Amino acid sequence: MTDHSSSNVVDLFTGEPLETSANKRFIRLSPELDGLEMLYSNNSSGSDLYSLKILCWGLKANGEIVGLVPWLNTIVACPDIRDPLDGRFEGYYDPGIEEIFHEPPIHKIVELETAAEYFEYENSKAEEVMQEVPDTIGTHAVFMDEQRENLTLTEVVSWRLYASGEIHGMLIDHDIVETTPVLPGDLCLYPAQEAADFRYFFQHNIANKIKAEDPEALAAIAALVSSP
Repeated sequence: MTDHSSSNVVDLFTGEPLETSANKRFIRLSPELDGLEMLYSNNSSGSDLYSLKILCWGLKANGEIVGLVPWLNTIVACPDIRDPLDGRFEGYYDPGIEEIFHEPPIHKIVELETAAEYFEYENSKAEEVMQEVPDTIGTHAVFMDEQRENLTLTEVVSWRLYASGEIHGMLIDHDIVETTPVLPGDLCLYPAQEAADFRYFFQHNIANKIKAEDPEALAAIAALVSSP
């Protein structure tokens, strides 16, 4: 008899056993509203640490809770940032009390676990929206045409969690706006990651420098879009 157990089935995108991939999917999000940050370093930073504002905290199906940040062209769990070139996770940071810590704050753990228990339900449709949280850190999506001549920045309104565990940044399609202000869940929103000319996500401080045509910011974006 052929063994059809899920542990022998491999996820096409991750290359991991399907059971493992399913356990790692996100099932619940909680916005970060107190200004907590992620610290990271890279090979050129020496002893210096850089920070990014945490967008939200995510609960995985296996019970793990992690901070999440927009990173390049996706949203990434902070501990998973280990690329020596782009950055390495060094911990979480509370700028109010200047404290570095490595585990999610207890109030977020309680919130996520309690909410997941309250809203728990099973769904097999990967495309169904499980949750949508507002963007509270000023994230912008960067678009560039195929000729790499026109650069456009668009504000991210919200982040949509699907039953598959994927999280997409949602942008406004101004051609179909019916009411304002546009709020999370509005029918005029579409996923940035599914747009052909989408390149990267940037937080508001970098996005504002690009808008102001800051030479260093423009040089950085030029290097990113020219890389393979």
